[in-house]
Amino acid sequence: MKFRLKAFSLHFLGSATALTLILGTLYFGWYRWPGWRLADVTQVVTVLIGVDLVVGPLMTMVIANSNKSRRELTRDIGIIVAVQICALIYGSGSLWNGRPLYYAFSVNILQMVQAYDIDSHEWELGRQQNADLAPHWYSTPRWIWAPLPDDPEESRRILTGAISGADDVTSMPRYFKPWEQGLPSLRGQLKKVDDVAYFSLGEKKRLKDRMQAAGLGADQKDTMPLTGRGKPLLAVFDLASLRIIGLFKAK
Repeated sequence: MKFRLKAFSLHFLGSATALTLILGTLYFGWYRWPGWRLADVTQVVTVLIGVDLVVGPLMTMVIANSNKSRRELTRDIGIIVAVQICALIYGSGSLWNGRPLYYAFSVNILQMVQAYDIDSHEWELGRQQNADLAPHWYSTPRWIWAPLPDDPEESRRILTGAISGADDVTSMPRYFKPWEQGLPSLRGQLKKVDDVAYFSLGEKKRLKDRMQAAGLGADQKDTMPLTGRGKPLLAVFDLASLRIIGLFKAK
């Protein structure tokens, strides 16, 4: 039993180290608050933890036997590690492809833009036409303004396509502009909590309670939803500087 526990401990330590390095790099590089919540990656991370920190070490403990030859034990553990590596590559690949690249103000909402929201064609157009705000493989999240283009026909085409499920302007880096340039437009789209879409009546009450608990008033036109693939957040702005002073969960 002592041999099995030692094998389990060593395997767990190695798996935990590898997983911590990968998840830590992704989190601090791209998924810092509010990215982790908005991207809704809990399921992927749960699978990674389950395979690499639970199933793998437990299987090692089961197959570890001091009576086995070194060659046989190495082969058995190698098979387990290979399965773990496959799961780790799949999970970390999913997180990498879905990493947050932008937090965009567009029309009347804030929206998180992930890497797989932008196809290769739009990546290339962004680099050609808007190099300063175009994404790169090493890009970390930036706050930007994503207005519709000035050309009415192009704007109509994008809006019509977005309604039918095609790419929205938030997936087109060639149209992105600096965050500061969009602030005058953003100011005109701020709403009271009660007037914000995306939240139920019960959620709005909880949001107002949390704002008041944080020392913020809940009766001003100073909020806007921040959306992603997960549950939306409520962004609260300072009306003087238009700086975000709070991001609140409804649940």
